[in-house]
Amino acid sequence: MFMIKLLSGFLFGAIIGYLAWRAHSLSKSGAIAATFTGGLIFGLGGLPWAVLLMAFFISSSALSKAFARRKASLGEKFAKGSVRDWGQVLANGGLGALLALGLVLFPGAAWPWIAYAGAMAAVNADTWATELGVLNPAPPRLITSFQSVERGTSGAVSLVGTLAAAGGALFIALCASFFTPTSQVPGLLACVTLGGVFGSAVDSLLGATLQAIYYCPACQKETERHPFHLCGAHTSRVRGMSWLDNDVVNFICSLSGALAAVGLWQWLVI
Repeated sequence: MFMIKLLSGFLFGAIIGYLAWRAHSLSKSGAIAATFTGGLIFGLGGLPWAVLLMAFFISSSALSKAFARRKASLGEKFAKGSVRDWGQVLANGGLGALLALGLVLFPGAAWPWIAYAGAMAAVNADTWATELGVLNPAPPRLITSFQSVERGTSGAVSLVGTLAAAGGALFIALCASFFTPTSQVPGLLACVTLGGVFGSAVDSLLGATLQAIYYCPACQKETERHPFHLCGAHTSRVRGMSWLDNDVVNFICSLSGALAAVGLWQWLVI
């Protein structure tokens, strides 16, 4: 029975990966990674875990396509485009796959579900903030100094982006509430939403401080792209740690959301 569920999960993951590739939401490498991560999440977590993953993927992909024109001028700053590759898939869903294994190692425990919901809330909050933050009428401000910076700058925050982050986290929390005992729903909504917002804030903080940022001498602009900018010029690192790219930051974002959600759950609910 266990193997049937796992194989069914990988089959479903492969179907979703293929459809996402055909819809130009995933690259080929992204579709393969989605098959692996989705297979573990769908196969081991079942419907509740599948719903949260699909809620994140569908909503984030829809927002990416809806506001693609507004973000077109910012493409030179972001490390990657809206078509997600294997690194982006693992950064956003890799922790979820590991937590799904926790269901096997710790049967009956509540913390893998809470941690998973917090992780998905964090990556969804970060994605919604990035996609909707471009709608903010005023230029964003750096989270560390509140200095006004260009749109698309790593670590920049805005009112619209912050509200979008809260909305993205709450959306995942609401989806998770349908699979949570009624008596625990208020606590889950609070823990998962706050955990998601916290993870998104950690993402912004790392983007403003430790994430690797490069400089294009031809365009005379900072960017996350390396080793080459969109113009073809070689970029050089101006600050941050070379190994801490956007994918690693996104993984830390999901981990922060998971830890915060579980910590709040232990404090407020249990």
